[in-house]
Amino acid sequence: MRNFSLACLTASLLLASCTTGARIDVTVPQAPGAMLQVRQLDLNSYKLLDSVRTDAAGRASYSVKLLQGQPEFVYLFYKDTKIASLLLQEGEKAVVSADTLGHYQVSGSPESEALAGVEAAAARFGAAMTAATEPAEIARIFIDHYRESVKYVMTNKGSLTVIPVLFEQVDAINPLFNQYTDAIIFRQAADTLAKLYPESRYVKALEKETVRRENALKLKGLVGSARQLGYPDITLPGIDGQKVSLSEVETKAVLVHFWDSSDAAQKMFNLDVLLPLWNKWHDRGLSIYAIDVNPDKTTWGSVVSAQQLPWTNVNGGRANAQAIALYNVNSVPATFLLAGGTLSTSVLGGSASLDKELARIL
Repeated sequence: MRNFSLACLTASLLLASCTTGARIDVTVPQAPGAMLQVRQLDLNSYKLLDSVRTDAAGRASYSVKLLQGQPEFVYLFYKDTKIASLLLQEGEKAVVSADTLGHYQVSGSPESEALAGVEAAAARFGAAMTAATEPAEIARIFIDHYRESVKYVMTNKGSLTVIPVLFEQVDAINPLFNQYTDAIIFRQAADTLAKLYPESRYVKALEKETVRRENALKLKGLVGSARQLGYPDITLPGIDGQKVSLSEVETKAVLVHFWDSSDAAQKMFNLDVLLPLWNKWHDRGLSIYAIDVNPDKTTWGSVVSAQQLPWTNVNGGRANAQAIALYNVNSVPATFLLAGGTLSTSVLGGSASLDKELARIL
């Protein structure tokens, strides 16, 4: 019996040495006597840890168990609203002041304070992209946020707060970091964090994504070494949701056409100008790669279907910003011509000038 008790005591001490904790003290003045949910990030979903009830002043406390050397992303919810995001380290006491709308302040946890800044920047970006209407404005907002995000990752590689930055989405389909060369940024962050938090499941997930991106970059390099492109490539989702690259459209001539499916005149341009050109020149080697800059994919899909547009139609939602920036599009419609795999410098205007240039090439 004595040996059994000693073994149990030893096991308990070992478990205690591996398990630490952090404390959350939260005040939600608008929610006295309310139930708050404490959730933990489980890679791509939330896992409910517990529920705590606030007192008459809207105050509550909760202790989060942490494995040693493994910080955790923990979130507080009031009903279905996330009211605070925390990145807790062992031994911390995070003091949170929040409201029921999702605004909060946190102290006592430096990583949680940094995470609040990351989420605020993402929220500002999303609001600005939603409000923007002009292609040039959308592109500027996207590029500015992307550059600031790269800067944040490169200057905070030892912080787990770079993980939500690296996995940020522009929309439900497109990530903010969607260039092949972003694999280099992922690798630098993954290697740094692996040294600091080798057992963290978040770091392991980042490593897995980094390897996937590195493999995609290698494949892109193999394709690129076989064929040099004379134009900026674009990869965006088509009507069926599958991504289509401009470089996959291999014909003698390709019209790269930026348009807005919400504009009546541009919808008529499809029927009055592009469709006659397609019918006349497609069999001789003409293709069209049409990028709709309208982020409302429902409207775009309806127009493409109603007009029965036979060419390649793509729309990446807010991720269109990269394509807009690559071709320096300041207004739509805007049409570019790829001839023999090279971006033409010819000035393209209406139907007559397009037809004349296609006659020369085809």
